[in-house]
Amino acid sequence: MDRRIVRRLKLTKKQHLVKNTQFKSVLKHRYRCEDRLLVLYMAPNTCGYARLGVSIGKSNGNAVVRNRLKRLIREAFRQNQHEIPAEFDYLISMAVGWSQYMGADSIPTEAVQKLGLDQVHTSLLRLIRLCHAKIK
Repeated sequence: MDRRIVRRLKLTKKQHLVKNTQFKSVLKHRYRCEDRLLVLYMAPNTCGYARLGVSIGKSNGNAVVRNRLKRLIREAFRQNQHEIPAEFDYLISMAVGWSQYMGADSIPTEAVQKLGLDQVHTSLLRLIRLCHAKIK
């Protein structure tokens, strides 16, 4: 694979929301969309590039499950960053009952094994389009 392509698709540190104040500012704008898998909050920014924050609570499973969910969300965002409008901050979390939606009877470990990148990818892009349509 060409190294230039890999660099271009990299999600840099400046593209991450990491501070509590950044998360609160996104939540304050109250632009929210959800489906059976993800919840997306977004807020306009002035930095000229899209930034991502991921919040996965302890109710979603143990540390292994939570880290797997965060990796899936970040990877879906990274692969599709050229399709995502750059003038917004995005905060993503898992929807309530996502493990039941995956057919795992509320056992997050089984649900995360069934969850694939393509499902997160589809859900993420759908929610971003839906939220942008609400704003306009």
